[in-house]
Amino acid sequence: MSFRIDPRTPLTDEVRRIAREEIDKAVAYLDAARDNPEKALHAVRRRIKALRALLRLVRPGDEAFCRAENDRFRDVARSIAGPRQATALIETIDRLIADYPEEADSAGLAGIRAMLVRFRASVVYGEIGLAATLDAAVAECRAGAAAFDALHLPDHPEDAADVLAEGALATLRRARKALKQCRDSGQAEDFHELRKAVKTHAAHLSLLRRLWPSPVKPRRERADLLGESLGELHDVFIMRALIDAREAPFDGPEPKLLVKLLKRSEKALRKLCLAAAEELFEDKPRRTVRRLARKCRTDLGEAAAMPEPEGTPGE
Repeated sequence: MSFRIDPRTPLTDEVRRIAREEIDKAVAYLDAARDNPEKALHAVRRRIKALRALLRLVRPGDEAFCRAENDRFRDVARSIAGPRQATALIETIDRLIADYPEEADSAGLAGIRAMLVRFRASVVYGEIGLAATLDAAVAECRAGAAAFDALHLPDHPEDAADVLAEGALATLRRARKALKQCRDSGQAEDFHELRKAVKTHAAHLSLLRRLWPSPVKPRRERADLLGESLGELHDVFIMRALIDAREAPFDGPEPKLLVKLLKRSEKALRKLCLAAAEELFEDKPRRTVRRLARKCRTDLGEAAAMPEPEGTPGE
């Protein structure tokens, strides 16, 4: 199966199928995290982001259900955020070493990286314990999976098309609004909001690959690249905030040369992300979604009108 809505199947059935698949993957990664938390927890959060993007897409069809389940899986993601953030700090140092090799030694990046590895170990195996955190996350995921049995969305082709178009439009508007805030004030939270909108939009392009007006693949690739760059920028913001606040693991003397490299990296990433976002979201959301709605109505209607395939010999 795939993370893609099949227009030949009722919308409710497709959303339930995709949700179950994403939750099953999340649970499997949660179990794997007991032995390999660094990689597995990142995979869990990716699956949860995909699931929450699905909920945002179909929210116009059942506002109360989608909000409640979005909150549930948001809290699951937050419960395992500590180990993932600790890993992201290490990845940020690795990128600085790769981008600024001549300054890496003088900035003491190798020593800082070793300190961050020790810090990650203390976060992963902290006071509560990894096993208890994972057990709670698995229980919530399974409860969420059961909740999807109660979901009922409009399945008539025209109504389903409206749900999908409105859900996609909400995310496009959110992205344009965040982009404007990034240009106007450029605060870390503005870029974080843009990042979330871009990630959601990229997931919507996958979910609607058979329905989104062509060409879809190039747009998805651009969205993915922008999402990765915004993620790197977010990690830089996080590290700088920890240093400025003297919070662990940066509660010692200020690493001035590290801060200098972070500022250089931030400047380059800001410029790259703004240019890429302006290109990705240059069209007005309403114009894009009008085309999407027309294609959804046509494709969903044609799929619904197709006769059931006859059984093959031996079935």
